[in-house]
Amino acid sequence: QVQLVESGGGLVQPGGFVRLSCAASGRTFSNYAVGWFRQAPGKEREFVATISRSGENAYYADSVKGRFTISRDNAKNTVYLQMNSLKPEDTAVYYCAASFTPSTMAATRQSALYDYWGQGTQVTVSS
Repeated sequence: QVQLVESGGGLVQPGGFVRLSCAASGRTFSNYAVGWFRQAPGKEREFVATISRSGENAYYADSVKGRFTISRDNAKNTVYLQMNSLKPEDTAVYYCAASFTPSTMAATRQSALYDYWGQGTQVTVSS
């Protein structure tokens, strides 16, 4: 079992920034790729970003590319999502998820391949 806890959400103005954290406990965190997903009211959950076990590979949704950055610190069992130039359409509950993979370089956008999920943290972008 891996337990994931997100933090860092809140209310931010358009154009602002926020950093989300995903703290893991349980099994060896470095055995898992980690992704961020989000779900806005009335919409389906969507992929945001993912990072490989080693941290060398990261992939982003087109809607956040160039604005969001995912990173990880395996020594701290934590993954971060730096979100800059926020827009009202970024408003959503953000979830982190962990995917067990034998490859240190792989990371997936497919939510069905993630084994563990956090409870989510709300990010609201509004003036």
